[in-house]
Amino acid sequence: MKSTIYKALSFSAFIFLALTSIASGQITSSTSSRENITPAVLRAQDAVNKVLVDSGSYFKEGMSALKENRRSDSGANFDKSVEIFLYSTLNIQKDQKLQTCYSQLIETVYRIEFPSDAQQPKIRELSASCGWRWSDMDFQLADDVAKLVKQPLSKPTANNTVAAAGVSVLPQQTLVGFNAQEFEPSPLDELSRLELTPEEKQIENSPVAQAQYQYIQYAVANKSLGFSFQVHPMIQQYINYYRGRGRGTMEVGLYRSGMFMRMARRIFKEEGIPENVAWLGQVESAWKPTAMSWAAASGLWQFIPGTGAAYGLRRTAHLDERNSFDEATRASARYLKFLANRYGGNWELAMAGYNCGEGNVDRAIRRAGVANFWAAYPYLPRETRNYVPNILATILIANSPAQYGFGHVRPAPPLQYDRIRVPASTNLALIAQASDTSVQYIRYLNPHLRSNSTPPEPYVINVPPGKSDDVVAVFRRVPASKLNNTNLANSVKGESWQTISNRTGVGVAELIAANPGMKEPKGKIFVPVTGNKVNAISYSRPTTPNTAGTGKSAVVVKAQAGDTVSKVAARHGANPTEVAKYNGLLPNSVLGAGREIKIPSM
Repeated sequence: MKSTIYKALSFSAFIFLALTSIASGQITSSTSSRENITPAVLRAQDAVNKVLVDSGSYFKEGMSALKENRRSDSGANFDKSVEIFLYSTLNIQKDQKLQTCYSQLIETVYRIEFPSDAQQPKIRELSASCGWRWSDMDFQLADDVAKLVKQPLSKPTANNTVAAAGVSVLPQQTLVGFNAQEFEPSPLDELSRLELTPEEKQIENSPVAQAQYQYIQYAVANKSLGFSFQVHPMIQQYINYYRGRGRGTMEVGLYRSGMFMRMARRIFKEEGIPENVAWLGQVESAWKPTAMSWAAASGLWQFIPGTGAAYGLRRTAHLDERNSFDEATRASARYLKFLANRYGGNWELAMAGYNCGEGNVDRAIRRAGVANFWAAYPYLPRETRNYVPNILATILIANSPAQYGFGHVRPAPPLQYDRIRVPASTNLALIAQASDTSVQYIRYLNPHLRSNSTPPEPYVINVPPGKSDDVVAVFRRVPASKLNNTNLANSVKGESWQTISNRTGVGVAELIAANPGMKEPKGKIFVPVTGNKVNAISYSRPTTPNTAGTGKSAVVVKAQAGDTVSKVAARHGANPTEVAKYNGLLPNSVLGAGREIKIPSM
């Protein structure tokens, strides 16, 4: 699901008494026990009960949808079940019952989405912790869902190097969460099955291939690529492949590289890795942060969970840093540095180790009797034998695209963003409103976040370029305790508190109290949220000076079958990121034939 894991009553001392008194009690109280409680405490109890009951209601709806294989609906209801806590006016952290229920709810939804033999979702235990009064039918539904997600894991095979290294492999259908479209196939899956044709293997009888092969020898001898490797005909054979039936794959990779290569080169240089080695990312993922292989490797750099964790990439119910931009790129550089040091600076062996693990490379070297990739080649897994010459071919093409027939490919503009640290468990809706964009685009800039909320700790996230000061200014103005109980409204010059009240439904006195020191509305206005208004949260992109209302024109075009936003933008010479934002989509959103897309004038 797009998001799997996911906002104070002002009763002063009464709140504390109320929450303390129910910390270990049931959701409902008997009539006799309520007679001696003050109205304020009763209201506090009722508020806690409402959060728990509403959350449980959405959770049951999520289970029902999942049982009927309506995974998108299931994910949406699980989201709301968690968001009930986030958007409430209660301090979850200070009430033991709320905190326990909330924590177990997050963990349970995560285990439902990504089941494993070791940790199955404990739905009955969750119901008990939250005090949900379920019927026998509800418990039967819970048991059915628990059985549904307990799918057998694929068995390791001798030909699968990742599985052979001891990594549990999930069936494909369990890897994609509640919305399969969020993940894209990794090009490594196709690479593992690739067989070069006789024509692609031909070098001697092709003048063009001969000339290009000589260029490889020159480039290696001249050390113009920043590192050395052994010239081998198979490298030219992969160049032949990309100049023929693999042309589309190379064109897409060269185009998408523009989004991330600048960042990758910078980080690789900082870590002491030859910058051109960063082209490994094109073979790993085609520069798609949401790429996932059948063996559960994920992200731009295709880390499996174990290796990712070893290099500092956390995978929790709140985030999966394998899908991050900067963090995963730095982890990749450090892993490659470790491998290069292990093999005495031999980058071919380091790349091989990145693909199949150093254990497999070590065994191949022992069998070959020499630390040389081409000598160890027969003893390496098939995918790895394809992998290394493929990367070397990609590096050569990327450095001289015109020479290989790719001079027409214009790389996409670099994906730009600012990085800021935000408070724990910050709602992305507030960040989106503060940066004049949508929650969807914030998620696009942070594919490693697994919900519409940041982790329960201060955390660095990406926001649109030039918007970091605006977001930080919001955090400085609003108290931390009210971060997730506040919306923002953009005021217009000449507006009064009354006009803002009319369009937000919040009283003038409440608006003035939420914006102390502001005599008249100016800039972004804090709009307090009262109660569990999950459905009242605006997820649409606010009007900004760069879109509507400024006279900026746009051309309306129709998508063709198989189009994505990026393809449409490229066809019309537009920035795919801007086109995506303008239409409220993602650059990789798949479009139906005939769908109208607006191309903003640049």
